[in-house]
Amino acid sequence: MADAVAAGKQRRPLLFRPRPHSEIDWKRIFFLSLGLGLFFAVHLSPPWPVAVDPMGEEFVLSAQGKAALGLFLLAAVWWVFEVLPIGVTAISIGVVQALFLIRPDLVVAGGGDPIDGAELAFKEFMNPSVWFIFGSIVIGMVFTKTGLTKRLAYMMLMLVGERTSRIYLGCFVMTAALTHVMAHTAVAATVFPLLVAIYRLYEEGDTPTRFGKGLFMGMAYIAGAGSIITLLGAARGAVAIGFYKEITGKEVSFFGFSYYLFPLGWVMVFALWALIMVLYRPERAVIPGLRERARDLYTRLGPISAKELQAAVIVVAAVALMSLRSFVPALAAIDKTAIILVATVLFFILKILEIGDLEDVPWNIVLLFGGAMSLGYCLVLTGAADWLAINTASALEAAPALVFILGMALFVLIMTNLIMNVAAIAICLPVALKMAPYLGVGGDVIFFSALVTAGMPFLLLVGAAPNAIAYESKQFSSGEFFRAGVPASVILMVVLALFVTVVWPLMGMEVMVPRP
Repeated sequence: MADAVAAGKQRRPLLFRPRPHSEIDWKRIFFLSLGLGLFFAVHLSPPWPVAVDPMGEEFVLSAQGKAALGLFLLAAVWWVFEVLPIGVTAISIGVVQALFLIRPDLVVAGGGDPIDGAELAFKEFMNPSVWFIFGSIVIGMVFTKTGLTKRLAYMMLMLVGERTSRIYLGCFVMTAALTHVMAHTAVAATVFPLLVAIYRLYEEGDTPTRFGKGLFMGMAYIAGAGSIITLLGAARGAVAIGFYKEITGKEVSFFGFSYYLFPLGWVMVFALWALIMVLYRPERAVIPGLRERARDLYTRLGPISAKELQAAVIVVAAVALMSLRSFVPALAAIDKTAIILVATVLFFILKILEIGDLEDVPWNIVLLFGGAMSLGYCLVLTGAADWLAINTASALEAAPALVFILGMALFVLIMTNLIMNVAAIAICLPVALKMAPYLGVGGDVIFFSALVTAGMPFLLLVGAAPNAIAYESKQFSSGEFFRAGVPASVILMVVLALFVTVVWPLMGMEVMVPRP
């Protein structure tokens, strides 16, 4: 086993390709300095204007809030241009908060001693959401180790054939369909090793190719598009429904949620497939003999093994239990992170995984999301997020209804690329819903528009777990991901505008309502 692990490690590509020692990487030095310069420029700048919400309440941006915005710019620059490993940039987020006393102390209810802000900055690295991502990655590792991913990959290739465009489409449709019944993070972690197995049939080495870029980036984008369709795809839907009910008094049913989002989500799936075909058309249109090769490789796998069966049962049971939480009140109190970590423990109890397998966990990605959680809470708790949301909403207050709807959706899109999408919804949706009646805009269209853009962060790796999981393929850089994400985001806004103006009204949605 030790030899197999060692061999596996030798096959893994380098995360950062070494440069000759004689070279000075001026580009890296520039972007390192740019991030630091933006942080200090914002942090040390004079007080910023007060934000005023539609009800006349004033929000002052504190010195800590300014520092949080500066940190947010530093992290964005370093993540986009990869001046440091993305996990190390995430650690820097906690370090900067602690050194510059950015995070306010948390006052404990009941008069207990406040919790130190620096402690809180690092505490979010152990947030349950981060451990959920860890558990999702472990599921992907198990699928790979047991051979389940190869079995699924070969079955799909026998079905879709030898054209690389159809391989793209088959992988994307499968990814989107899975997000209807399980969280998109778990889907990405499950599908990722399957895509690796498919890619190995296209290219034996680790050199990036157009097909590799399109396959893995496309998976991340499609996981987001599919995750908006049902409440099982991501936690953001349940959070948004809570805000919507609290502010408008209206309930959103499981079916009602999917009724408006199903057509938009699948339009985006096929639109993104077309975009990937334009941006990353594979070097080869056909892989001759692929179907026969896949059939032969599938035959060589033999009958399903006991380890494969055990892994499949554990994963299906965990997914079923997480899904049933939405329907069975008695299960609602069970935390989804606890469920997926129970699955992780069972993998070790049954010896499907061993201690050496922990060395293959991409801790760089786990740290990335720890830093993202820390940054998101920093923006919220310092008031910087509220200040941004209110200024944006106020700027759109006198705009036409369509501009307001799309403007708020665009703001959510920007925010969800920088902080966790649940946090973006929590920041933006309440403000937009309170403003909507004064502009004669229906609450439904604000609710669904925000959910659409919150689910599709196409620009930054930190925007969603599938983005970071896809990055593990080493097929693309964060800069390439950003560049492809720009046209993908434009397509998203165009599709959303079409649904707001034409499709949703035809489906019965009230876009415009009488002003109070």
